Amino acid sequence: MTDPVGDGDTDEFIVDSSIIDDDTEFYRTLLANTSEGILTIDEDSNIVFANPAIEGILGYAPDELVGSSKMTIIPERHREDHRAGLEAYLRTGERHIDWDGVELPAQHRAGHELVVSVSLREHEYNGERFFTGIFTDVTERKERERRLQEKNERLESFASVVSHDLRNPLGVASAYVELAQETDTEAVDELVEVERSLDRMERIIDDLLWLARTGNQVGKQELLDFAGVAEDAWETTETADATLVVDSTGRIRADYDRLVQLLENLFRNAIQHGGEDVTVRVGRIEGGWYVEDSGPGIDADLTDEIFSPGMSTEELGTGLGLYIVKSVAEGHGWEISVGTGTDGGARFEFTGIDEE
Repeated sequence: MTDPVGDGDTDEFIVDSSIIDDDTEFYRTLLANTSEGILTIDEDSNIVFANPAIEGILGYAPDELVGSSKMTIIPERHREDHRAGLEAYLRTGERHIDWDGVELPAQHRAGHELVVSVSLREHEYNGERFFTGIFTDVTERKERERRLQEKNERLESFASVVSHDLRNPLGVASAYVELAQETDTEAVDELVEVERSLDRMERIIDDLLWLARTGNQVGKQELLDFAGVAEDAWETTETADATLVVDSTGRIRADYDRLVQLLENLFRNAIQHGGEDVTVRVGRIEGGWYVEDSGPGIDADLTDEIFSPGMSTEELGTGLGLYIVKSVAEGHGWEISVGTGTDGGARFEFTGIDEE
């Protein structure tokens, strides 16, 4: 009981003729009530149709636009490009812009410009060619993107200044510590503590710079051998006499560098809290994977706070390691939870993972 509209191609409307006996009125009502603005022009750029929603976007009532040129809604500096583009398309059939969701400046009735996303389609009626555009106002989104870009640029500038202005005095201090260790044999223990504090400051700077520059963004994700990535992360972590046990097979989809970074931070956290001879176990669970250790575990009163920036129960911790773990997990769209492992230590579980 359904009838195709037009020539029956798959992109045509289908209506149930047992319910809709006047499809012309049905489509008129449909176009009148859609939230997207719709304009149709002919080959001469004359506007032949405008729906009510266009007024909410461009400020013009439909009867103000119908019969006028499309140049009415195009900023003056772009009008010649639009005219030439349509003429070239009519002559050659070659599109010079994307017709699906192209973002273009438009002229509002009040005089200001806005940014609209336009999807275009060509069609024929009574032997004439027409072009219909579906308009969505994306001005606010573009403004948010612009502000975010400015914020990121400021953060990058800040990160560069921090890197230069803090690393230089740290380098000088480290050099003096090395010199003192060679000449002052009576202050060896004190100098070791100073060196450890300088190393901690270096790690804090590294973590802050990483957070400022990347946040929770992830790069290209690919299927990775999870056990292999865990072993790679272990090799790049200062593990002392700690032991890694990998009870895992299979692959997961992730950004390799960010997954290594996540695991490195978990491994360092286990060693800082569990001691140099701690055992760290990595394995799979349904829909995800876990990392647990044989250390003292996490106080139940702190489980809601451990992922907060600056939170650390260790004197030499940066307070950013688990915050980075959470950021990387969120960047992948994973969920993270913390609990108690099989040996009584801390256990971190990651779920919502694309795996094979």
